[in-house]
Amino acid sequence: MTLIRSARTHELPALFEHPDDPERNAATRAYLDELLKTKCTRPDWCLVAEDDAGRLVGSVVLWTLPGHAVPHAVVLFEAPAGDARVGSALLDAAARTARELGADELEHVVDSPAQAPQFQREPERRGELLRGSGFRVVRDGRRFGLRVPAELPADDPRLTFRALPDLGPEPFVDLLEELLAQTSDARLAADVRNLGARGAAERRFEETAELAHEPGWWEIGYAEDGTAAVISLPARNPSVHVIGFVGVAPAHRGKGYAASAVVRGTRLLAADGAVEIRGDCDAANGAMAKAFTRAGYENFADRLEFSRAL
Repeated sequence: MTLIRSARTHELPALFEHPDDPERNAATRAYLDELLKTKCTRPDWCLVAEDDAGRLVGSVVLWTLPGHAVPHAVVLFEAPAGDARVGSALLDAAARTARELGADELEHVVDSPAQAPQFQREPERRGELLRGSGFRVVRDGRRFGLRVPAELPADDPRLTFRALPDLGPEPFVDLLEELLAQTSDARLAADVRNLGARGAAERRFEETAELAHEPGWWEIGYAEDGTAAVISLPARNPSVHVIGFVGVAPAHRGKGYAASAVVRGTRLLAADGAVEIRGDCDAANGAMAKAFTRAGYENFADRLEFSRAL
């Protein structure tokens, strides 16, 4: 019988490790160590599966943004091949713990191809385990990355950027409301259906604001006719600088402004010392994928985003 329990002190930060896979084991150990230091997780949020012989055969870790007391995602999910019961038991235990801590939803992402720090190999099997445990795909995403070069493209001369300290939050939420009403992003469209365009805009602004950022980084780009054309919300997550959000007003789509906003955000993050920057978009959002590519980013992975209601 498999026992699901909290990890013991001496088992942190290693947890479950794969035999003969030192690269994966070193990366995941360093990742969990950083999560513990930044309080993105806690020792009692780290769960392991132990078999009858006392061997660790799986793990799952609850995750949140620094400073939060309620988890909203799972990371480092590992379960043995050929025994779906262990994987399901780990996910169910994580869900119970998260619910007891006040969460009403739990998320997990699966990147392909597998890469540091989680090395999520066998993505199809992982997807089956997640679906069998009540998770559903909420977004089929694409991941983009850039190693910041010595020279960056110039800002788009057609746009005049004004920052959050000058404008205040209201114009940002107004523009988000306008563009989210016509979005091809599955997660954002679901927010609009559930909350209305205004509610979805407020949620996107507030959730992005949870990421570390300087107020002066957040900008609206105005077209030559004076109308708001594009919004840019670059930020830092606990591990890397990110193009947190870019969106173009419907009246200004098809003019290349999304790429201009990615370049603008890249320049601001580079000035903050970023050496690597990442950004995501929905696979259905071809315009945003093109914007990243035109700004010099590479599509280094695909990402399935899963969610389970608690």
